Amino acid sequence: MTSELQSISPKEAWQICQQSSRALLIDVRSSMEYLFVGHPVGSVHVPWIDEPDWVVNENFVTDIRKLILGGVGDSSDNGVPIILICRSGKRSKEAGVKLIEAGFSKVHNIDEGFEGELDEKHHRSTLGGWRYHNLPWEQC
Repeated sequence: MTSELQSISPKEAWQICQQSSRALLIDVRSSMEYLFVGHPVGSVHVPWIDEPDWVVNENFVTDIRKLILGGVGDSSDNGVPIILICRSGKRSKEAGVKLIEAGFSKVHNIDEGFEGELDEKHHRSTLGGWRYHNLPWEQC
């Protein structure tokens, strides 16, 4: 049986995090976005694409496995709900597909991301996203 990436809303993601202490909320944005734009409370930062070269993190799947084996989740990678978030849901979707291809089974993509899509004035966080829904977040 092949698993599929599950698309969920920010509120559904928060609910999963509240209901399962095993759930991993992974922020896949760049280091600068994570630090200066803000991130969901309780999220772990594992960039999918990061500065300075802006290339896909070739160690992404391994980094996620290390988190699971390192005690953040349990030792069974297929049993841990993995929830991915980026700015608008596009990079996290790519990262989620990679995890599914690597054999992970409970992978969720937050479809609105942290800031949501651009509105007609080119602003974010006005149409959707983690912050738009007033879910817990913090900045460094």
